[in-house]
Amino acid sequence: MSSTSSPPGPSHRWLITLTVMTGTIMSSLDSSIVNVALPYMQGNFGASVTEIAWVSTAYILSNVMTMPIIAMISARFGRKNFYLFSVVLFVASSMLCGLAWSLPSMVVFRILQGIGGGTLIPVSQAVLRETFPPREQGMAMGIYGLGVILGPACGPVLGGYITDNFSWPWIFFINVPVGIVNILLVMRFIQDPPFLKREK
Repeated sequence: MSSTSSPPGPSHRWLITLTVMTGTIMSSLDSSIVNVALPYMQGNFGASVTEIAWVSTAYILSNVMTMPIIAMISARFGRKNFYLFSVVLFVASSMLCGLAWSLPSMVVFRILQGIGGGTLIPVSQAVLRETFPPREQGMAMGIYGLGVILGPACGPVLGGYITDNFSWPWIFFINVPVGIVNILLVMRFIQDPPFLKREK
């Protein structure tokens, strides 16, 4: 029993950290990267300033609304399955955001993206807490906090560069290759803790 509940080895811990930080940076990045491109979207969709603000607001609201039910869904379906589903939903909705043909479709796709992205940060924190032994959890959370801050900090710069040199849909399309890598990492390195391995 001790072998199944003991923390993974040091090298494996950092691979798990890389896995969950990839999803976290994607989620936090999309809360700010869109803001630079809003004027371009406003022109393409023929929307007012108030209407185009829903592109950002929809993502943030759906992020917050998913948080109270994360623990329940993780316990019911398994944390790994739930995290994997969230990444797939985030990547798929990112692609749809880049292909949006109108403001209502963009808002709907941003809601879906927010649902997927909103679960990544809390679940990532839970995974890290169980991956590292108590004496190393402070260090792990500090490194993880760097990833949480890095996304919103780099978002406006990256969004401005992409929008100026390519076009605004690419601020969503860049999530696709990163998300695919994250999916492969999750399938390889993330495992459910023993107390979540229940008979369905």
